[in-house]
Amino acid sequence: MNYPGALRRTPRGAGWTHLAPVDDARPLLAVLGHAAGMSGSVVGRRKLRPRRPPRPLAAFDRMQPFTRAEALQAGIPDSALRGPGFRRLMGNVYVDSAVELTPALAAKAPLAVAPPSAWVSHVSAARLLGVPVPTLPGEHISVLAKQDRLRRSGVTSHVAPGTSLVTRRGGARISAPAQLFVELASQLGLVDLVVAGDWLVRQGLVTLEVLREFCAASQLRASVLAREAVVFVRERVDSPMETRVRMLLVLAGLPEPVVNLKVNVGDGSGRRRYDLSWAAVKVIVEYDGRHHAERIEQWEKDLLRREGIDDDGWRMIVLVAKDVYSRPDRTLERVVRVLRARGLEGLPRHLDDSWRAHFPVRTEAMEA
Repeated sequence: MNYPGALRRTPRGAGWTHLAPVDDARPLLAVLGHAAGMSGSVVGRRKLRPRRPPRPLAAFDRMQPFTRAEALQAGIPDSALRGPGFRRLMGNVYVDSAVELTPALAAKAPLAVAPPSAWVSHVSAARLLGVPVPTLPGEHISVLAKQDRLRRSGVTSHVAPGTSLVTRRGGARISAPAQLFVELASQLGLVDLVVAGDWLVRQGLVTLEVLREFCAASQLRASVLAREAVVFVRERVDSPMETRVRMLLVLAGLPEPVVNLKVNVGDGSGRRRYDLSWAAVKVIVEYDGRHHAERIEQWEKDLLRREGIDDDGWRMIVLVAKDVYSRPDRTLERVVRVLRARGLEGLPRHLDDSWRAHFPVRTEAMEA
């Protein structure tokens, strides 16, 4: 496989530039690993033992998931494991009861009994990183050979290629962010996958350029779906709901708004930033996800801001949760009406129905 070039880190470490051509996908993925996931590395294929042996006593940490065998080796008897000082996470995997039971902790538990080179992957890796993903049952790990799969209730073992990119986070081996995005394509719908991609880029875990290049080169399962989704991933997106609103508008066929546009205030006193906007016709769409108490505290400040926006000739459309989750049809009508009145070029005569598969109209909301 030919590829236009390898990548290297810029002096600031934020971006990647092309170097000499590489001849095949393996060195490309190896280099991308550093860009795509916090010093990621390519996993080599080798024959593994079916189960992890007890780790050396010096490595024992009761604040991290450990096995019964490791506890016994550390001098902790079964009677103590059954007592209030420990919590069983799964099977013979335990942790100190003082440790908070979090999605990240649950994601790491299967590694205690998996082969040493196994890693947390798919939605479990997303939860460990804090990626905003839907709640899905079970944990996921990846291994390099079929015989290394765990046969445990609630754990799915994926057999991954030897070119997989793995990094470390929170004391565990996990899929590098660019690879994670492709893995999630097998579990999430289009909009949720774009939400995850926007978040990974916004957090600086992977650059948009590298994410696109990794998806283009990937031969992982669901890479086709990942390539479809990465087209919609953008930089500087501040929240999952901003992603959802933008996807609603774009899937309906509207010209794509600019994300987090910064404009100078008319009186020269500073700059404002708008969630989604069409600068040519001065229209803004913003999502307001605050609670009632926060609205009261911010009310006067918001009024002054919106008065200033009006003075500068901009029109703001404010959306709340029900506008996206319950009545997306009405939301599109509102936005289209304003954009037509403002004379935005490129508006479709009829909206594309692609949005309906991802943003269902709630019947109960229509009746209300």
